[in-house]
Amino acid sequence: MSDPKQYCTFFLDELFFGVNVLDVQEVIKFQPVTLVPLASRVVSGLINLRGQIVTAIDLRRRLELDDREEGIPPMNVVVRTDHGLVSLLVDDIGDVLEVSGDTFEPPPPTMKGVARELIAGVHKLDGHLLLLLDMPKVVLVPEFKGG
Repeated sequence: MSDPKQYCTFFLDELFFGVNVLDVQEVIKFQPVTLVPLASRVVSGLINLRGQIVTAIDLRRRLELDDREEGIPPMNVVVRTDHGLVSLLVDDIGDVLEVSGDTFEPPPPTMKGVARELIAGVHKLDGHLLLLLDMPKVVLVPEFKGG
């Protein structure tokens, strides 16, 4: 059995995602967002986290999923990156899971589109897959193309 790892988990639609718990600073309820003119559609805006300005990335848009239903506020998973703090907007928060490295596999070949680039791998758990995000790629937001 290889060394277990801990992941902070969350949901987008019916999909179950995880990021290394050591990369997570905190999980907080929805915060007001200040829009950023001409920013990529993926950037929901900026949040003020106790005086620190943090970019909020809508993970649904980053993964090219349908937008969240109107009136349902997202949760914030604030992660540490090489570029500072970033807030990932997610639908709902899961638990911190400890998972054996034995269950890790590369992304399935059936995974298409941008998700294939942003998923580092999966853990096959009882009844579902835990999709692990490649955080350096996730926070590398595509440039605004205009139009």
